[in-house]
Amino acid sequence: MRAAGLLLAAALAALAAYYVYLPLPGAVSEPWKLMLLDATFRAVQQTCHLIHYLRLSHHLIVLNFVIRTFDKLKFVSSEDINVMDAVFDGVEVRVFEPPGKGDERLRRSVVYIHGGGWALASARTSLYNNLCRIMAESLNAVVVSVEYRLVPEVRFPEQFHDALRATKHFLQPDVLAEYSVDPNRIAISGDSAGGNLAAAVCQQLSKDEHLTVKPKLQALIYPVLQAFDFNTPSYQQNMNMPVLPRYVMINYWIDYFNANYDLAHSLLINNHTALDVGQALSFRGRLNWTSLLPSSFKKNYKPVIQTTGKAEIIQEIPALLDVRAGPLLAENETLQLQPKTYILTCENDVLRDDGVMYAKRLQNAGVEVTLDHFDDCFHGCMIFTVWPTDFSAGIQTRNSYIKWLDESL
Repeated sequence: MRAAGLLLAAALAALAAYYVYLPLPGAVSEPWKLMLLDATFRAVQQTCHLIHYLRLSHHLIVLNFVIRTFDKLKFVSSEDINVMDAVFDGVEVRVFEPPGKGDERLRRSVVYIHGGGWALASARTSLYNNLCRIMAESLNAVVVSVEYRLVPEVRFPEQFHDALRATKHFLQPDVLAEYSVDPNRIAISGDSAGGNLAAAVCQQLSKDEHLTVKPKLQALIYPVLQAFDFNTPSYQQNMNMPVLPRYVMINYWIDYFNANYDLAHSLLINNHTALDVGQALSFRGRLNWTSLLPSSFKKNYKPVIQTTGKAEIIQEIPALLDVRAGPLLAENETLQLQPKTYILTCENDVLRDDGVMYAKRLQNAGVEVTLDHFDDCFHGCMIFTVWPTDFSAGIQTRNSYIKWLDESL
């Protein structure tokens, strides 16, 4: 009996190790910790999908419940920062204000839009609460964290509309005066899907002739910027990387557009932007990674361009080519209007090339751009700074991001 128990324990240990282990690039920092984080994500996601399959609840609703429950264990407080919940033009926001210092001049400000595939997390969860507190304290700035509505409650373009309305409301001179914010020192920022919304909102604001106050800067953290090509070198290189493998990113897009999961494989092989899909023709040059990426990123990867695809995908999901969903699709005339820009990218991230291509296109349009690339970091790392999901990559990227804001804002 004892021998059988030992064999069973060994078998379970081997099974657990098999489930946790992933071959990772040698440059990834703290690989075993990342494997454990990824294994936890996969286990929770698979449970949520089972609940969805049984029609008990939508998997994203369940996943958000799990995130909120787990997040309560990791709250970091700061007595020096005043945190208030407010509503800006019908959109909930959380405002982080540093204490006033007598007759100090007007303060700078950051409008922050959280990530999570347009479907997960919250301005109120500790991951983003901690980040915004640290930003407010380090920069002595008013930070407005936008609580946009999530999938499946709403789909594209409602998340964009929420972020735009909240930002435009804050940029009104009387609102800025209420929070003692300098109208000439405002940044708009976000990570991942929040970086997508920040870039799209910034583009829209830049074209608004009636807006008297506009952002001085935009800061995009590993942003997702296009659904045109799922075979860029970073998508190919990192297709199975932890936290955000390629199939998960494609599913986030499908959920965002309220599309059919049966289209996932066609999207993966770029059937929606094949050479015979006329609607995609005008955008092709704007996402030509063979000319936009440095050779160190292109390596030996080849473009995946189908000769014959499925034009009906674009007819069914026209948002795939909507600039509000894919800011990288914007025309040069819009890019020329963008403010000074910071883009943080990670080598071990399917979205690396989205950020690098956007940086190159902005530079070509005459915009001052800082591309801050990290060879040993992974997607989502910047919010993982508190135990048990504390990564040196998180501290490293967060410090670099805040340093740039401090020097530039």
